[in-house]
Amino acid sequence: MARFKLVDGNTVQLTAEEEAARDAEEAQALAEQQAKAHKAPRKKEYGDIGDQLDEIFKDIDAWKTRIQSIKNKYPKE
Repeated sequence: MARFKLVDGNTVQLTAEEEAARDAEEAQALAEQQAKAHKAPRKKEYGDIGDQLDEIFKDIDAWKTRIQSIKNKYPKE
């Protein structure tokens, strides 16, 4: 599939080198996005830091178990 760019208001087809560079940039961006995909759901399930500190104070082993289960549910790629 040919890709294009605008040059001085004109549509110009990308060269093979530009296509390769664009493909590499897109692959890099996708890899970075996938590498961070686990963070948002983990953060949501971890909960508020104040609540976590209270949980640690009351029973650190239970907190460790809960956090590890979340890490296992959303592993790093």
